[in-house]
Order: sequence, then structure tokens, then C-alpha cells
Amino acid sequence: MNSSLEQELAQLQGAYDMIYQYLMNYSFQLMGATLIFLAGLWLAKKAASMVAKLLEKHAIDITLSNFATNLTRILIIIMVAIIALSKLGISVTPMVAAIGAASLGAGLAIQGMLSNYAAGITIIVTRPFVVGNTISVRGVTGVVKDILLGMTILTNEEGEQISIPNKHIVGEILHNSFEFKLVESKFNISYQEDAEAVVNLVQTALRQSGRLSAEHSAQVGINGFNAIGIEIGIRYWLPTQSYFQDKYITHQAIHKAIKAAAIKIPCPSREVHLISE
Repeated sequence: MNSSLEQELAQLQGAYDMIYQYLMNYSFQLMGATLIFLAGLWLAKKAASMVAKLLEKHAIDITLSNFATNLTRILIIIMVAIIALSKLGISVTPMVAAIGAASLGAGLAIQGMLSNYAAGITIIVTRPFVVGNTISVRGVTGVVKDILLGMTILTNEEGEQISIPNKHIVGEILHNSFEFKLVESKFNISYQEDAEAVVNLVQTALRQSGRLSAEHSAQVGINGFNAIGIEIGIRYWLPTQSYFQDKYITHQAIHKAIKAAAIKIPCPSREVHLISE
């Protein structure tokens, strides 16, 4: 029992002596490497801040600005880490070779993730849309909340968060309506009604609703003719953030105006003839 305890104490003493000897021999190198790394973190923060202010001064898009800022910070930290390791006498050449080999193997295993990153860089550089735009891709529509390297995050009026891998955006047919979304609607009126008066009535109701986009003019006109009556078409733009709420209120205002003007809206009807023998 005593011999076992003595062996454990001897091992602890040996470890203590080794750590003490290492600190005595490399204390200045450790202090220097620590100071270099801390100074590098401060420098990376200041450089990223300067890049962000410079891009903001030139009115660069927030997405591209964030990407450039983060890239600047990461590159400086990596450079400082290499300098700090060399201060400790650690050669970074084998480490870089090992990282390169590991990256090659990992790249083959995570091709999908890398394709998302490549597509993310393409989106950030080419900027087919920016944060705040309304986009529709592969049947999904929402307001762009954030653009990351691997995915683009959308949000809708219900507050849902939709994450789309960037590889499903690049190369697809993309609709960008910026901060607005189009409403298309139609209804029939009787052939006995004055179509021009109805068009003016609907245009007045749309203007008075106060919810339409000021940048896009509403379009109202005769969309076609059918067996029921004259088809009136309506096209207008609403803010995406309150799309459904504004659409329901606007349609209610149009219906109220039509009802107040006693406009006849025909309903489909069928005649049934009974033939008896």
C-alpha cells in the first residue's frame, strides 16, 4: 500500500518538475506568444471595425459588408496565431500540410456543405437580393432576414423562420419583389353595368385604403369576357410584412364600395330541362 502511494507521489512530483522546468525555460516565450495573440485579437477587432465603417461610408450593402468584416477578422486572427506558435518554437509547416490533407478528405465527405458555401459566396458577391428583400424560389416566398455562407434565412408574416440551403437558390429561377408582394384578383360584373364606372370605383377604393405601395401604381381594367359577365382584373402591391392582413382589408374596402354602388355581380347559373316521355 505504501509503495503504491509512493509511486503515485513520485509520478505527481515528476509531472510537477516537468511543468516547472518547461515554465522556467519557456516562460518568456509563453508570455510573448500570449501578448502577441491578445494584441492580434485587439488588432483584428479594430481592423474589422475600420472595414465596416469604410464600407458603410461608401453605402455598401449590409450583407457584403458583414462578409468582408468577418473575413478580415478571421484572416488577421489566423496570421497572429501562426506568429504566436512560431514564437513558441512550433513549426506550422507540418500543421498546414496536415490541415490541407484533412481538408481534402473532408471536402470529399461534405461536398453538399461546400457547394452551399460556394453558392453563399456567389450570392454575397453578385447580390441578386439583399436583407429586407422579398424573394420567391422553388415555391417558397418570404422576406430575407439573413444571408449566411451556408444558407439564406427567410421570415414570413406568421413569424416563421425558413432556412433555404444556398445551393437551392443559385441557378434557380428567382423572383425578387424587394419589400413588396403582388396581389392579383378579379371578379365579374354584369354586361348591363358600366365597366368604366366600376373600374374608377375600384381605383378610388384602392387609393383610399392607404395600404398600397406608393412606388407601384395599382392596375385595374377589363381582364376579359366570359359567359357570366365582364371580368374586372385588379393588380396592386402590398408590403410583404403585412401582406395577408392588408389584402383582406383592401378586398373588404372594394367589396364595400361595390355594394354601396349597387353593382350587380352575376353568379353562374344553369338551366335544367326535364324531358318526360
